[in-house]
Amino acid sequence: MPRKPSPTAILAVVAFGVFVAADDLTVVSTMLRPIVFDLGIPLPDGLDQAAWIVNVYLIAYVVVMPFVGRLSDLIGRRAVYVGALALFLAGSIWVPLAGSFNSFLAGRVLTAVGGGAMVPVGMAVLGDVYPRDKRATALGALGAIDTAGWVWGPLYGALLIRFLSWRWQFYLNIPLALIGIAAAWWALADLPRPARNERIDWWGTIALSLSLLALNIALLNSGDVQSAGGFASLNGSRPAVSWPYYLASLISFAIFLFIESRSASPLIPLSLFRRRNFGTAVFINFLTGSVLIIAMVNVPLIVNVLAVDVAEASLLSGGLLSGMTLAMAIFAYVGGRLTERWRYRPVTLVGLWLCALAFNWMGRWQATAVGDHTPYAQMAWQLVVLGVGFGLVIAPVGTAVINAAPDDQRGVASSLVIVMRLIGMSVGLSGLTAWGLRRFDVLRTQITLPDLPLSDPAYQQAIVDGLTHVTVAVLTETFLISVLLVALAWVIALALKPDG
Repeated sequence: MPRKPSPTAILAVVAFGVFVAADDLTVVSTMLRPIVFDLGIPLPDGLDQAAWIVNVYLIAYVVVMPFVGRLSDLIGRRAVYVGALALFLAGSIWVPLAGSFNSFLAGRVLTAVGGGAMVPVGMAVLGDVYPRDKRATALGALGAIDTAGWVWGPLYGALLIRFLSWRWQFYLNIPLALIGIAAAWWALADLPRPARNERIDWWGTIALSLSLLALNIALLNSGDVQSAGGFASLNGSRPAVSWPYYLASLISFAIFLFIESRSASPLIPLSLFRRRNFGTAVFINFLTGSVLIIAMVNVPLIVNVLAVDVAEASLLSGGLLSGMTLAMAIFAYVGGRLTERWRYRPVTLVGLWLCALAFNWMGRWQATAVGDHTPYAQMAWQLVVLGVGFGLVIAPVGTAVINAAPDDQRGVASSLVIVMRLIGMSVGLSGLTAWGLRRFDVLRTQITLPDLPLSDPAYQQAIVDGLTHVTVAVLTETFLISVLLVALAWVIALALKPDG
């Protein structure tokens, strides 16, 4: 008789799929230039078109999560997880064979739908197989693997571009997906099946999907910051008009709430938000996402402004962010172990306190950043502290949400953990851009220039120095704003109960 897979084996199988999907989420960032070239997109005129190579994946990744999470509650985890891997496999075969831009995007949507399903369903699987007192470590390990995939993606992409081509990312996904399908079919065979058959809430699914789709398009339009050199390099552009999308999202969400309040089998049972710890933990995750994106976007912007050349800037910003994300991965696991001992609130409070401390230090970079003497070593360890704080928050928040949900609603509850973090990141980027552009407009009028002819090199250098100073000032001020957002999350975390 075949041996029943242990919880550790199930964790390993789920983590394998999550890692592959996380890698696919970030790998394109270092492959964008050759992909654009091979697809025949003209630059700079086709920059908006090229942005959709990244955006379409992010949108599909977010939009699919609530549906697949709930679907796993209704028809079982194994069917949905294996189906997600199958879609990911289909997309990985499609993308390198795509002969046009639209065909390429269609393949990316397939990989995004498959990849977006794996994380929440994987979290729900761990909620099914691990007892309450052991879930935090398992979820912390899964969070560490997910974060490690984010870190590995850009490096992996750079290696493939250097020695092979961007298409090999997708060719290599094919055997990995096949291994994942076989392993998941074996490992997840004995998971509990739904006790009753319920109908899928299609109208609620459509309404929520339209709301998330419109919201993400609006936020991406509002968050159009080029990472090449800060606000000073925006060439006078401003974010695209997004209010019609916001309005469409609001109307669709109102329709969704109306449908859910009357549905016998809702997509997202609204009663979840009345359960102890659920709404609290989900909102903490939203705020955490909104400040995480500020660090991930603004650190490269500051380095690009201060570094001597582009090559140096890429290495420095990559190294600084790698330190932060590696710390996140390690302490996501550590946070899980600590949560099993101390429960949700103490670990979350310590993590958020470290985030606030690090952002406060980072808000003082303006005073110490002076060209060749920029203290990159100091910036590096401060970002490591920030990564430790973010990592510690992952496990207790995710565990609080899953433990608060009934057994037959873990899938959709897990999806809300990820969706709210990703929406928080989009909201943070959008708000950062809108505020930063306005602040830059104000501060650049206060630049003091020498009384010299416009053609004088000293005058031109004064303009460059003034814009650099203003750009760094705006970006570091966003770190101080982040302190306030983290403080709000810290106050909310006081409401977490140990027995939720």
